[in-house]
Amino acid sequence: MTTAQTAANNAKGQRLIELHQAPELLQVINVWDVISAKVISDLDGTQALATASHSIAASLGYEDGENIPRELMIEAVGRIATATDLPVSADLEAGYGDAGETIRQAIGVGIVGANLEDQLKPFDEAVAAVRAAVKAASDEGVSFALNARTDVFVKGGPEANKEEQITEAIKRGKAFLDEGATNVFVPGLFDEATVTALVDGLGHNKLSVIGLPGSLAPAKLTELGVSRISYGPLTQRLALTALQAAAQDLLAGGVLPDGIKPLN
Repeated sequence: MTTAQTAANNAKGQRLIELHQAPELLQVINVWDVISAKVISDLDGTQALATASHSIAASLGYEDGENIPRELMIEAVGRIATATDLPVSADLEAGYGDAGETIRQAIGVGIVGANLEDQLKPFDEAVAAVRAAVKAASDEGVSFALNARTDVFVKGGPEANKEEQITEAIKRGKAFLDEGATNVFVPGLFDEATVTALVDGLGHNKLSVIGLPGSLAPAKLTELGVSRISYGPLTQRLALTALQAAAQDLLAGGVLPDGIKPLN
């Protein structure tokens, strides 16, 4: 990167960190390509964007879970970053076996924040990946909002003990924060008591959650001290559900509705 590009990225990264630290809940709508990024960027209230790795992989014909080659993922998130003036956080799964290098490559295409999954790997290994990611951003000279994710609840299964899951999520999350992560992302469908326990353990404005059908409303999450909410692949599924419903209507003899907005 040129000096000017580094300075521009650093400013965006600092802005993204500030948005995570602000008292208001940061809502990031997940996008998967340039046109979805532009559509969301144009909305009042959009302050930053987040990519969804599952959605990008699906759009290119790959299963989720680092099946899409890293170079294709980096190219895809770079196209999105180039298409907007807003800060972009990229879902980079578990870092493709080399979290530091993956973060470095993402920064090189304009990304200033990332999700990094622990996939419930051994504790020391998960912490080392966060450490490597933070170091890579520091070495590149860019402020970077690392949303370090723990999959304690995602991989826990129906027989898991919730109290033990909360304890483990807090243990891992605090270690990630100690290594320099901006936030701790704990995906799952949580009630108010669980969110409160996680915030109490991790700190005010340190918890990031996913919005799912049945999740607490943004206003309640703000009240409880949550920093960020994103929506993962559900935004793409919502769009495709609407497309499928419209196609069914057209194939049954219907016509396109009025009010369709042109895409720039």
